[in-house]
Amino acid sequence: MNDPNHSEDARQGAAETGACRAECWPHAPVHRLSENGTYFVTVGTYRKEHHFRGAERLGVLCRGLLKVTSDFGWHLEAWAVFSNHYHFVAHSPDSEDGAQSLSRMLGTLHEKTAKWVDRIDGAPGRKVWHNYRETRLTYEKSYFARLNYAHQNAVKHGLVPVAGLYPWCSAAWFEKTATTAQVMTIYGLRTDAIKVFDEYEVAADW
Repeated sequence: MNDPNHSEDARQGAAETGACRAECWPHAPVHRLSENGTYFVTVGTYRKEHHFRGAERLGVLCRGLLKVTSDFGWHLEAWAVFSNHYHFVAHSPDSEDGAQSLSRMLGTLHEKTAKWVDRIDGAPGRKVWHNYRETRLTYEKSYFARLNYAHQNAVKHGLVPVAGLYPWCSAAWFEKTATTAQVMTIYGLRTDAIKVFDEYEVAADW
């Protein structure tokens, strides 16, 4: 990680996917379903490869997700980023294309992060990302349960004992910006009954 060329590539990658500026972060949880569309999205790498293992790569991917959702007008409610997949809950924008922009938004993120990680690894043109899965949430209870699922996903994968300790997810932000009652309500919901494709073994180094 001390290779100067690697560090330069990391700086360039952060610039391409968006620095972690304060205005890119959601300012407060909305906690209501969007009339246009509220979605739970899961995306995995091709063959579940750990292309984003380690803090530097996770940071680039996480910043990229925050930046691209902001640029496309999606309001993030929860997210969790790992070495070979990520989840998020977000409201589609109130615009002409609305939820139809999801594919373009993810395409932008995946193109930039794939080119960056391929350059780092000296593997140009390698396939990095696989298809995404999205679920439109139309029931409040299902929506709240998936918020909790995303916040707590690092605990599920055995990376941390408490969700707020994992820096590449929304738990710490949620606990800081939501009311105590909101936190208790969301964290009190069971997630074992909801159907989420999450058959990934994540890398332990983050």
